[in-house]
Amino acid sequence: MGKLKEECGVFGIFNNKDAAALTALGLHALQHRGQEGCGIVSFDGKQFFAERRLGLVGDNFTKGKVLKKLPGNHSIGHNRYSTSGNNLIKNVQPFYADLHNGGLSIAHNGNLSNALYLRKELVKNGSIFQTTSDTETIVQLIAKSKRPKIIDRIIDALFKIQGGYALTILTNKKLIGIRDPFGIRPLVIGKLNKSYILASETCALDIIGAKFIREVENGEIVVITNDGLESIKPFPKIKSRPCIFEYIYFSRPDSIINNKSIYEYRKKLGAELAKESHIDSDLIVPVPDSGVPAAIGYAEKINKNIELGIIRNHYVGRTFIEPTQQIRSLGVKLKHSINKSLIKNKSLILIDDSLVRGTTSVKIVKMLYDCGAKEVHMRIASPPIKYPDFYGVDTPDINELLASKFSLEQMRKFVDAKTLQFLSIEGLYKSMGYEKRNSTYPQFTDHCFTGDYPIKPIDANDKSFKENQLSLLGQKL
Repeated sequence: MGKLKEECGVFGIFNNKDAAALTALGLHALQHRGQEGCGIVSFDGKQFFAERRLGLVGDNFTKGKVLKKLPGNHSIGHNRYSTSGNNLIKNVQPFYADLHNGGLSIAHNGNLSNALYLRKELVKNGSIFQTTSDTETIVQLIAKSKRPKIIDRIIDALFKIQGGYALTILTNKKLIGIRDPFGIRPLVIGKLNKSYILASETCALDIIGAKFIREVENGEIVVITNDGLESIKPFPKIKSRPCIFEYIYFSRPDSIINNKSIYEYRKKLGAELAKESHIDSDLIVPVPDSGVPAAIGYAEKINKNIELGIIRNHYVGRTFIEPTQQIRSLGVKLKHSINKSLIKNKSLILIDDSLVRGTTSVKIVKMLYDCGAKEVHMRIASPPIKYPDFYGVDTPDINELLASKFSLEQMRKFVDAKTLQFLSIEGLYKSMGYEKRNSTYPQFTDHCFTGDYPIKPIDANDKSFKENQLSLLGQKL
C-alpha cells in the first residue's frame, strides 16, 4: 500500500510481581509500532524464560497459560515490524544469549546503518549468526568484548554501531535502556509504585497506570537495579535530532513528547497547511485515521467543521485472503468506504498526513469521484518524501517514492486530484515550535524530506567505516 510502515516497540519493567502481564499490556498499547511479531522475556532471579510469537499481542499473550510460562519480577518485550531481516519466528525479539558473566536479553527499536559491515567482520572472525536481524549484531559485539563488566561490554558494542536505536536490555541484575547519540529513536522512563519502566512511548505507561518520569536523553544509558536508576553518558555530547516521523505519523496521538501530546503537534501541522494552501470547498474530509488530527487543525484554522466523508473499517485483519486480481483490486474498500450521501456533488479538501508511493491515494480519490464528488483537492500535512530511511522506518526504495521521481504537477495527475499541495519544510518546523529549520544542524532527523542524513549508511564493503565512526563520536573505537 502507499503508507509508511511502522517501527518497532519496546517495553521493560524491573521488580514487579506482575512483570510479564504488565509487559503484555505495554506491548498492546504499542501495537501500532509493529504487528508482525511479539515477544516477552522474563527473569525470576535464577532463570530466563522466553515466549515469542508471530502476529498480534492480543492474539498471543492474553491467555493465562502463556503468561504463566513467564515467571519473575523482571521482563522486557518487543513488537516487531521487520525493517531489517525477514518476517520469521527466529527474528522475533527479544533475543537471548548466555554470556560468560550471565544471561542477557535484548529488544531493539531502530536500524543499524552499518549492520552489513559489522556482520561481515564478525563472521570473518568466527561469529555464528542464528537470525537475519541486525539486532543480533549487537549481541555478538557484546559477547566479543573483553571487558569484565557487562555495562562496559555494552558500551564497547555501542561505539561500534551506527544508526538509530532504542534498546532495552535485561541481565541477571539490571534493566538497561539506551538511546542512540542523536536520539533518533524514542525511549521514555516511567514508574509504577517502586518499579521502573522503559517504553517506546508514554501511551504504554498510561495503560498500566504508571507515571511518566522523563525521556531517556540522546546518547544516554540508564541502568536500573534494586538500588534505583543510574545514568551513564559515554558519548561526546551532541545536540539531539529525534525522528520527525514520530510527530507526523508513528507515535500514538495520546503519547507525549516534549511535554505536548502528539495530537497537538498534528493539529498544528494541519493549521500550518491551511495557512499555506487553503482553497474554497464544500467539505474538509480526512483520510482515516492518519489524517484526522491534521484535518481538525486545518478546519479550526479556517473556522470550518470536518466531515467523515470516508469511513474506516477497523475490523480488517492483516491475513485477509486475496485470491484473484478482481478481489485484490477491491482491497482498499476493505478498509475504507465512502459516505456517499455526504460527498455527492460536493467539492472536497482531502487531508492526509503523508504521501509515499501514492497507490492508496489513487484508490481513495477514485472512490470519491465514483461516488459523486465534484472536486477532490488533496492536501498533505508533511513535505514530499523524496529520500529513503536507514534508521528504522521502512520507506520504499527511492525509485518507488512518488516525490523522488515526479514533479508536483505529475504527482497531482498521478493521484488524479483537482489540486495537490504539501506542507512546506518551513511550515513543518513552525508546527514544531521553531521559527525556521537550522540548515547547519537541523533540529530533527528529516532526511526523508531533505536528504540531510545525520549518519550516512555504510555498505559492507565500505573502507571508510572507522573514519565515519571517529567523525561521529569524536573519539577512538
